[in-house]
Amino acid sequence: MAQNAADGPAARDGGRGDAPRSVTIAYIAESAGVSVPTVSKVLNGKSGVSADTRARVEELINRYGYRKPSGSQRSNVVELVFRELRDMWAVEIIRGVERVARQHRVGVLVSEFGLHDSAAPTWEDTVSRRPSCVLSVAQLSEAERAQLTAKGIPFVVFDPIMELPDDVPYVGATNWSGGRTATRHLTGLGHRRIAMISGPESQLCCSARLDGYRSALQAAGLPVDPEIVVHAGLTREDGCVAAHTLLALPDRPTAIFTANDLQALGVYQAARERGLRIPDDLSVVGFDDLPVVAWVDPPLTSVHQPLTEMAVAATELALTLGRGEEAPQVGLEIATTLTVRASTAPPKG
Repeated sequence: MAQNAADGPAARDGGRGDAPRSVTIAYIAESAGVSVPTVSKVLNGKSGVSADTRARVEELINRYGYRKPSGSQRSNVVELVFRELRDMWAVEIIRGVERVARQHRVGVLVSEFGLHDSAAPTWEDTVSRRPSCVLSVAQLSEAERAQLTAKGIPFVVFDPIMELPDDVPYVGATNWSGGRTATRHLTGLGHRRIAMISGPESQLCCSARLDGYRSALQAAGLPVDPEIVVHAGLTREDGCVAAHTLLALPDRPTAIFTANDLQALGVYQAARERGLRIPDDLSVVGFDDLPVVAWVDPPLTSVHQPLTEMAVAATELALTLGRGEEAPQVGLEIATTLTVRASTAPPKG
C-alpha cells in the first residue's frame, strides 16, 4: 500500500528537510508516498500523474534541492546484461551493440548475471559503475527497473520474455508473424500433420510463436492437435528429446516447427537416430536463423529473427535515453522473414 506523505521521512524530520546528504529519487518517492516511476514521470514532465501528486513531488524536489543525475556523472559505457551468454545467439546481439557503440565512440561492457536462482553479481554492481545506459537481454524485473530509475540510469529491454508496463522501452521481433509464416510455408507444401516443439510456456516470445502456428493451421482448415504440440527447453538436447516423443507416435508428423534453431538441430539428431531423412521423411523449420544453420546437412529452413538489427535499434534507443533525449517510440518490433533452405519439401505420397 502506498505510504501517506504525512507518515514519510519528510514528516518524521518535522518538515525541516533534514534529508540524507545524498538525496535520491527513491528518497523523494518515499517522502511523497508514491512510487519511483511516479517521481520519474514528474522529473521528466510526463503525463499520468494527478495534479495533487505532481505538486507534492515537486515541492519535495525543490525542498531537498534534488537534481537528476547529469550525463557527466555517468561513464561513457553501455552495459549489455545477459542472464545467460548463449554462444551463437549472444554473438549476434553483441555484434549489433558493438557496431553502434563504435559509431558513437562509447564503450561496451558485457555482463552475465545468471538466472534468478543463481549467485550474484547483483544490480548493485551495475549501479555502482554508473553506465550511460543499460541494455538488458530478455528480462528486467520491476525491482531492477526501480533500482536503475532511482539512480537515473536509463535502460532498454531486448527481446522481452514477459509482459512489460507500457512505459518500459524495449525492442523485440514479430514472433507471432514469424510462427504463422513458418507454418504457412509447411501447409503450402502440402503438410497436414505439422507438429510444434515450443519453448517454455512462461516466455512471451515462445507463446507468440505458438499462437502464430495455431493461427496458420486454423487458416488452412487444419485441426490444432495438442498431441503434437510439445513444450521443451530451448536447447539442442531438449529438442532431441521432444522430437523423439513426436516421432514415436503411431501417426507421426510429417513436419516439425521449432521455437528456435537449437531445438531444430535436436530434431535433426532424433531423425538420424530413427533412420529418417530430412526432408524426404520429415520437414523441419527453425526460428532465429543463426549463421550456423546454413551449414548443417541439409541447410535449415528458419524464420530469420534479425538479432543484429534488433541490437542496433536497441542500442540506439538506449543511447538516446542516456543523453536525456525523448525516445521517438517506447517499443519497437522488427519484422521477421522466412529463409527457405533444403530442410523442407512436400510430404511423401
